[in-house]
Amino acid sequence: MISLVIAAVIVGSTWGLLRDSVNLSLHAVPPRIDTGLIRAYFSKLGGVAEIHDLHIWGMSTTETALTVHLVMPDGHPGDRFIAQAGNELRERFGIGHATIQVETGDEQHPCPLAPDNVV
Repeated sequence: MISLVIAAVIVGSTWGLLRDSVNLSLHAVPPRIDTGLIRAYFSKLGGVAEIHDLHIWGMSTTETALTVHLVMPDGHPGDRFIAQAGNELRERFGIGHATIQVETGDEQHPCPLAPDNVV
């Protein structure tokens, strides 16, 4: 009986670790991250006409990564824009590792990752 109680305590106390491990191995969006809010944040940035290829995943139980393509018809706004977006993502959303790709939306050279069904 005592060993069953000990086994139940071990399983109960490690359940969260198992769940986190499965989510990390599947590259799932961490539960505390709201993808809709992040998409809305990017759409409100000046000069952004479209957002695609947005991916958010946990690199560990404490570190979150993001990649996104921003279509900005007027061209790349500069390093300051990227740095400010990275700081905002870290402060507001807890995303410490962001990679932002800027595209102009050239119709002759469309991004092959633009449709939402492409991963």
